[in-house]
Amino acid sequence: MTASLERRLAKLQSILEVAKAMTVERNLDRLLALINDEAAKVADADRCSIFLVDREKAELWSKVAHGTQEIRIPLGTGIAGAVAARGEVVRIADAYADARFNKKVDADTGYRTRSILCVPMWNTRREIVGVLQALNRRDGDFTEEDAELLVALGGQAASAVENALLNEEIERLFEGFVKASVLAIEQRDPTTAGHSGRVATLTVGLAHAVEKAPPPAWRDARFDAASIQQIRYAALLHDFGKVGVREHVLVKADKLYPQELELLRARFDVIRSQLEREGLQHRLDGRDPAGVAERIAELERFWEIVVVSNRPSILPAEASSALQEIAKRSFVDPRGEQRPYLTPVEVSLLSIPKGSLSDRERIEIESHVTHTYNFLQQIPWTKALRRVPEIAYGHHEKLDGRGYPRHVPGGEIAVETRMMTISDIYDALTASDRPYKKAMPAEKALDILRDEAKRGQVDATLLDVFVAAGVWKETVRT
Repeated sequence: MTASLERRLAKLQSILEVAKAMTVERNLDRLLALINDEAAKVADADRCSIFLVDREKAELWSKVAHGTQEIRIPLGTGIAGAVAARGEVVRIADAYADARFNKKVDADTGYRTRSILCVPMWNTRREIVGVLQALNRRDGDFTEEDAELLVALGGQAASAVENALLNEEIERLFEGFVKASVLAIEQRDPTTAGHSGRVATLTVGLAHAVEKAPPPAWRDARFDAASIQQIRYAALLHDFGKVGVREHVLVKADKLYPQELELLRARFDVIRSQLEREGLQHRLDGRDPAGVAERIAELERFWEIVVVSNRPSILPAEASSALQEIAKRSFVDPRGEQRPYLTPVEVSLLSIPKGSLSDRERIEIESHVTHTYNFLQQIPWTKALRRVPEIAYGHHEKLDGRGYPRHVPGGEIAVETRMMTISDIYDALTASDRPYKKAMPAEKALDILRDEAKRGQVDATLLDVFVAAGVWKETVRT
């Protein structure tokens, strides 16, 4: 076997090997770099450029050109443009002697082009996907054999490039869907605008920090680009199920809804008017109105108790018994019916120990997790993203099994979910856009997380990384 035949067989074998690698590579940048390097070897060229066809803009564009900036040329213009337009192979021994050669490219890049081999990249439908352009053969001029081998490589590359472009299109589709979903969440509940994005930033940051300096319990944790994307999507969509919660419950700021408080205010106004009329009657009758004045002052004090109790902060210890006393008082309404100052329902709502939600409303809010999971389960996720629903499902679970909605034990909670839980709690505590609470200082929020870790509710080792690596600072407002 001659040396030239051996070289040809070696190159063909190389093309077969790289074809296998191209079929599994879905990242366009890495794929183009792989094709680019292999094309230079096959053609014995100093360097190669890949131009892809952009039919919408009627242009060729180069994303990989060994260190040069991206180049765009009109389809049909120049050597690469002519090859893409007509599907012909072009071999040039002296680039500067060919009128089609654009000398400005060399001037801009500082590279000196001598010889050129340019071939079309045909797909299986006999469509030109792009152009492979080899520059400056290392030994002599480009040969017919070089052209034949480069065309063979280009055919394999065309299909791989189309698959990678399709993969990019799918990724853009997912990205657009996720962004639209987050927008839908935030429009439904403007008070939590930005929360999903911040949780995603914190969770991804924690994943990178864990991989860089893993605690002993998670020393085998690895998060490649696909895993990071999976974590990011799960974090961005973890609250999507809130679209299934009634809006007035979702944005409830105080224990009584505004219309309920207004109705109560009107009732107290009626009582006050009655007392004032009684006081006037006392004066007309020559009786001392002091007792009525005391009852009016007491009514004002009752109203202050109602206002304080209505706030979502922790209910003062004395307020609960005071509410019961107020409820024992009654008045005669304009229809002549005896009615209490406070109804049993109002007392129950105003006596909520902390927060603004009744037990029934809290259950409805908590149902957003199940709504999220059921929604995410309907999406045909790619293999790399298939765990998005599972990761999002557990963000309100606790390691001691006291979370919701499933009360799963810690051993069943994935590391991605554990990281998201820490991020979610931290952002909820420090967020400044909630109408029912003030933003908490970062250090106090971290202290609360440390306390939860001590009680076995959140992962202490991951929290240590969250703090030590300064992940929490990534969303600090300046």
